Amino acid sequence: MPWSWEALWEWNAGKKPAQLSVQVPRPCARLCACAECDRSARFIGCGQRNCACALLPRVPVWWVLPSSLRSIRDSPSSHPGPPCVLELGMFPELNNLLNTTPEGAEQGKLTLLCDAKTDGSFLVHHFLSFYLKANCKVCFVALIQSFSHYNIVGQKLGVSLTAARERGQLVVLEGLKSGVDVFFRPREEPHPLQFLREANAGDLQPLYAFVQDALQPVDSGEAAWRCPVLLVDDLSVLLSLGVGPVAVLDFVHYCRATVCQEWKGNVVCLVHDSGDTEDEESDVLLNGLSHQSHLILRAEGLATGFCKDVHGQLRILWRRPLQPTTHRDRSLTYQYKIQDKSVSFFAKGMSPAVL
Repeated sequence: MPWSWEALWEWNAGKKPAQLSVQVPRPCARLCACAECDRSARFIGCGQRNCACALLPRVPVWWVLPSSLRSIRDSPSSHPGPPCVLELGMFPELNNLLNTTPEGAEQGKLTLLCDAKTDGSFLVHHFLSFYLKANCKVCFVALIQSFSHYNIVGQKLGVSLTAARERGQLVVLEGLKSGVDVFFRPREEPHPLQFLREANAGDLQPLYAFVQDALQPVDSGEAAWRCPVLLVDDLSVLLSLGVGPVAVLDFVHYCRATVCQEWKGNVVCLVHDSGDTEDEESDVLLNGLSHQSHLILRAEGLATGFCKDVHGQLRILWRRPLQPTTHRDRSLTYQYKIQDKSVSFFAKGMSPAVL
């Protein structure tokens, strides 16, 4: 738990609190309005239970200056206020499990997100906010929800998709809107979802051209982004629209060759596993992507059914496609609970409700 102000003042008065460490890390954005309090804000956190500071590692606070503590307490920029989210991506606990941060994000990787008997959209929101905070140029192919939906969720998590799109960091293809627009324009005009008007829906070249134009590096005075990232939510929709699994795999292959290999960026795709043994197309797509992926995150529903304290389990599989099979794969499995602005992860059977 973070320290309360009462505990800090008792410590200043010479009384030794029971707890000798506080949450922290890097400064809370709402506490660093003045240079005087910046030093201590870096080491005490904001003290709010719902703030991302509470999820970060602890460090000693024995040398925090009393004057700085008073400055923070009296500063109009400090809490109360809405909980803040630090620049650690959407879910700090998930970043810890993956052993990554926005500053240290790997490049040239294909990440596969899969959900089975549950909703894995929280993984999409995590990686979207993660790469935006990592200062990457993101092309987001949103085929499930509207842009306003993703923007509302992003605002709750401390990321403004509207602002990112205005400054040119985020390019969004809104499938629900573009899917209608394609029928009200001449056939001669190219459109990313042009396959919807074709009798044989199997050509995703216009969609690939859209991704290529959105992430093409340019030598100009524009802001220099760290690396390009393609995020697709989700590829299973293309199968429902009549596109064959081979065409979808070809699309991912071209995107991976361009974004990952040529431009040293990342590709993140969500695929739904229906669990139906008769759905051969879904199996072909899922197996094909699994063999190409460097990281697989599979969200699964509980075999025992619904539980209000445990929403599902997440299987994390690290793969090295070029290594021998015996040294290639490493996996972990955790259960999780989705909260309002975060997701908590714990080992099987270690839910706080059970303990």
